[in-house]
Amino acid sequence: MAKQKQPKVMMVPFDLEALLGSTAAAAQVVTYRRGSKVFLQGDTGNDVRYVQKGSITLTVLSTTGKEAVVGMLGPGDFFGEGALAGQAIRMATATATSASSVLVIAKDTMARLLHTDSAFSDRFIAYMLARNIRIESDLVDQLFNSSEKRLARTLLLLARYGNAKAPQTLPRISQETLAEIIGSTRSRVNFFMNKFRKLGLIEYNGDIKVHHSLLSVVLHD
Repeated sequence: MAKQKQPKVMMVPFDLEALLGSTAAAAQVVTYRRGSKVFLQGDTGNDVRYVQKGSITLTVLSTTGKEAVVGMLGPGDFFGEGALAGQAIRMATATATSASSVLVIAKDTMARLLHTDSAFSDRFIAYMLARNIRIESDLVDQLFNSSEKRLARTLLLLARYGNAKAPQTLPRISQETLAEIIGSTRSRVNFFMNKFRKLGLIEYNGDIKVHHSLLSVVLHD
């Protein structure tokens, strides 16, 4: 029985500055250098953040001191939206993994926009649904796919596969971080990265340039 092709979900970044209009005073743009902390796990959560440019990594630290990467964000992504659901503190640490520009939207402003601006509300709901679909796919990926496929899928997601035709260069990301994301070891990640490079699926020399042909690894049975 032929597999059903899953629809491709493509999210176009909001023009939030234009959308906020008269409420612009309730929002501000903050720039971060690579390695800067946007917020820390345990900080008070009273606003929602939106990535204008750059890249943000979300990590969680357990009570035993183990750190895990739980999200890699780029332009067009929201984060910290738990504040809208009464989440009083940040559940993760957000770190800029490249020079980044982040829009900070007050919780009250965000809630009002969702109630009064149907276009904004529709786009935000579509974004959240798309992210939930990706989280479900991530779970299936972890349960059933090999570490090689998980790595290929992660690289494609980080490269925003489907949003551009040209090969995409990722912000610098260590093999240790990739290993944490896919639930494998650095040695396995190193092996597959070298394999992908030899096959011409990626260009890897510090920076990583991902070619769309890497999709063949994910689709191969």
